[in-house]
Amino acid sequence: MFSDALLLLPKALGETVYMVGVSMVIASAIGIPLGVLLLATGKNQILELGIANKTLSAVVNCVRSIPFIILMVAIIPFTRLVVGSSIGTTAAIVPLIIASIPLIGRLVETSLREVPYGLVEAALSMGATPYQIIRRVLLPEAMPSIVSQLTTVIIVLIGESAMAGAVGGGGLGDLAIRYGYQRFNPEVMLATVIVLIVLVQMIQLLGNLLAKKLNKK
Repeated sequence: MFSDALLLLPKALGETVYMVGVSMVIASAIGIPLGVLLLATGKNQILELGIANKTLSAVVNCVRSIPFIILMVAIIPFTRLVVGSSIGTTAAIVPLIIASIPLIGRLVETSLREVPYGLVEAALSMGATPYQIIRRVLLPEAMPSIVSQLTTVIIVLIGESAMAGAVGGGGLGDLAIRYGYQRFNPEVMLATVIVLIVLVQMIQLLGNLLAKKLNKK
């Protein structure tokens, strides 16, 4: 039984990478602009919009406050509407994306706040538009921090994908539960944990290297 489970390990790893990869790409495409909006529309910022900023911030906080396992169950009808099923690796991507978007938005906002406002003021004094400031000042200066934050999000997604696997989402979590926990096979659990640890360490290392390379200071 242990050897049979080990044969399923590469497939489970592939499913986890698929879930995390697709979720991260889509969530980043939405979450990074969201983070820019959260900062740019804030008080005393380049696109100050008080009511819109507070509304957007409230929505982000509401979604972030929902535990992932509850969110995954709560949006089953929406997941089924989007992908035609509420079970499987593709179905698990939907709640992963929804959970990640506000997290990425807040982390990107935090990274952008680290950029000295003097740089923004200097750009404004030279007649730069808000779009130019965002593109040529804020994002380039904050990019090392943003990469570090996104690395953290990927690691969080790996953990959440394992949780999704526990309720039929596939991946390493599904393998650990079905072949390890439910069949009283601790070796499978251990093998899964080792693979997850190695995966996280590799991602963290690559993220640190990329952030260091982008850091011009």
